[in-house]
Amino acid sequence: MRVAIVGAGPAGMYAAGHLLEGPGGTYLDGRLQELVDRPVEVDVFDRLPTQWGLLRHGVAPDHPEKKLVERVFEQTAARPGFRFRGNIEIGEHASTRELSDWYDAVIYAHGAAGDNRLGIEGEGLPGFLSARAFVAWFNGHPDYLHIEPNLSHERAVVIGNGNVALDVARILARPVDDLSATDIAEHALIALRGSRIREIVILGRRPHFNGAFHNPELEELEHLHDVDIEVDYGESSSDPDTQKVDSRRKIRTIRRYATRPKREAPRQIVLRFLSSPLEITGGDRVAGLLVGRNRLVRDQDGADRLRLTDDRELVETGLVLCATGYFGTPLPGLPYDEARGVVPNEHGRIVRDGNVVAGQYVTGWAKRGPRGIIGTNKKCARDTVVALLEDARHALLPTGGTRTAEEVETILRGRVPTIVDHTGWIRIDDSERRAGRKAGRSRHKIADRETLLRVAASK
Repeated sequence: MRVAIVGAGPAGMYAAGHLLEGPGGTYLDGRLQELVDRPVEVDVFDRLPTQWGLLRHGVAPDHPEKKLVERVFEQTAARPGFRFRGNIEIGEHASTRELSDWYDAVIYAHGAAGDNRLGIEGEGLPGFLSARAFVAWFNGHPDYLHIEPNLSHERAVVIGNGNVALDVARILARPVDDLSATDIAEHALIALRGSRIREIVILGRRPHFNGAFHNPELEELEHLHDVDIEVDYGESSSDPDTQKVDSRRKIRTIRRYATRPKREAPRQIVLRFLSSPLEITGGDRVAGLLVGRNRLVRDQDGADRLRLTDDRELVETGLVLCATGYFGTPLPGLPYDEARGVVPNEHGRIVRDGNVVAGQYVTGWAKRGPRGIIGTNKKCARDTVVALLEDARHALLPTGGTRTAEEVETILRGRVPTIVDHTGWIRIDDSERRAGRKAGRSRHKIADRETLLRVAASK
């Protein structure tokens, strides 16, 4: 059985791992089971020349422990039947229809490459960036090499208070010497050395006890060198009576930050709650953010509601980073739910006009929306693979015109001579690690696409 997987990030690689099942099988219903009952070949496609997707371009460089899962993916890539086809964009170099013709089944794991929009005036001004783009920039994503975030103002504002917002604030506040041993992109390291930012305001619409961040990420701020933390509760500084352990921990952490003595430090992070962005001001670039104060009001049903008050403040800033969430974008040839930003599906089986499309599947953020941690994709991919294997056993896959690996390779190289195979990715990986060791870093990322392709093709 030949399966194509679109996307070499965690969702796609977990799916490949389940299909190319390792010794002992896969955990299902609390025990190891052998799910795969036939030989399988897996071709993993990615539009970039590199593997690991969001693991490489979305995890903060000062969180190397979160990247250790790449060892699992390396084991999957070393199994018989695995092929990588990088620098191939589905929808441009090959269509979804062609993939369905060439393979017995196709799993789409292309993630969520868009952003939730604020819908406020000034959102398109230079100096406004999505946190997703900023994270991709400092992580060396080739598409974001030249975005040049404005680091010349003394204040940056991050809209949203989830874990990505804390990642962004931490990178802006952390002393650059602390980052110099990580795999942060070299161009970002150089830019951050010249940064004039002294205050990072993290703006949350809701009260402190509804912050979307997790407590470990929140506590991490306390260990930043030369950084003070300030808390602005707004009008709701009282703590609710909650039974949720994680919520109680977050409340205690915020309370500790709010009550500890102010420290003299070159940089400051301000956790500001009950505040909504109303307008980004400026002529030809961002100059400020108009912020409205919210109030928590209990309605007749006893539920707490947010109400925007008349209290307004113009916060001067040259950089506004929107961290209100990723959002899926359509892939040509696939159905798309515009409201949710996902591929419509039933248990991973793609649905078009109310009908399951034979042989087409989806996993990861494209399946369930941009939520969960990296490990969430393992179960998500497993469930999709289980659905695929069930369909295979019941002869529901359209297997008539399946092409061999060699035939697919010939067709694609006729269109894209610079395909990066797994050997090419290993050359990139080795080159980055060797350059990193020479510089005393974990990895020296190559961010330029042409250089990546040249290294992949080197002998």
